[in-house]
Amino acid sequence: MSPSPENDGKAGLDLSVSFAGIELKNPIIAASGTFGYGVEFEDVVHLDKLGGFVVKGLSREPMTGNPPPRLWETSAGMLNAIGLQNIGASAFLEEKLPRLRELKNVVVFANVFGYTREDYERTIEILNDGEGIAAYELNVSCPNTAHGGLQFGCDPRSLDEVVSMVKRMARRPLIVKLSPNVTSIAQMAHIAEEAGADALSLVNTFMAMAIDPETRKTRIANVTAGLSGPAIKPIAVRMVYDAAHAVKIPVIGMGGISTAADVAEFMLAGATAVQIGTASYWDPCATEKIVDELTRWCEDHYVTRLRELVGGMVVE
Repeated sequence: MSPSPENDGKAGLDLSVSFAGIELKNPIIAASGTFGYGVEFEDVVHLDKLGGFVVKGLSREPMTGNPPPRLWETSAGMLNAIGLQNIGASAFLEEKLPRLRELKNVVVFANVFGYTREDYERTIEILNDGEGIAAYELNVSCPNTAHGGLQFGCDPRSLDEVVSMVKRMARRPLIVKLSPNVTSIAQMAHIAEEAGADALSLVNTFMAMAIDPETRKTRIANVTAGLSGPAIKPIAVRMVYDAAHAVKIPVIGMGGISTAADVAEFMLAGATAVQIGTASYWDPCATEKIVDELTRWCEDHYVTRLRELVGGMVVE
């Protein structure tokens, strides 16, 4: 919307957004894999100030992840190959979800991962019995595991099959997390929508690697890893734009967001909400700080209803 002195944005500022029947107080969501199970951040972040958070990827059985080293800081981001280490879906319901249900005004999303369609099926079956989960985020895009994940997100037929299967079973809205490691993100977005996705989230990390010239060995034990952080933001913005213009369902954008201006940029490209990931590594309070900064940004730019930015990029 066009700023004007008459609309100073300070009275009645509305940061709320909604998608797939879920209402969020603001568009800031802590991304999966960067925020633990949420409870770990209770003493660091006021969780009720966030739009929501996505718990780390949950699988059918517990996973130990990849051997170290698993992280490497790059000049404009980070490489990670954690390998989806997690306690498993059943343990999450027993050990983490009860505490999350006690939190007031907090929206919790469960990220779901599997090596096979059967793994996804069983994980969803387990999580369906849990109370307090707003929606599932189906991870078909992780580049850091030997099997599964990326193969579903990069193959149109596999993506269609796994999304269709999960949609039939899921008792909650289904967000499909897409991989950027594809030829056409618009095509994959359309396939996920046709298969029943209620919303999309993108982008996950880009496949990358780093080598130590002194030892001539790779920096990451897994050899390849996922690149995230500011380095990928311009590509992520373009992919969010492409996906948002290819589907009618909402898109959640992510990739190098660390400021309120970044949030506005993704929303103008077509994102209804955003996820903050790598920024939480260098500042555990990043998500909450960006919420506060977003309020000031809206006031400075005469924005009273943040949702009106969605898809509002001006094309001359």
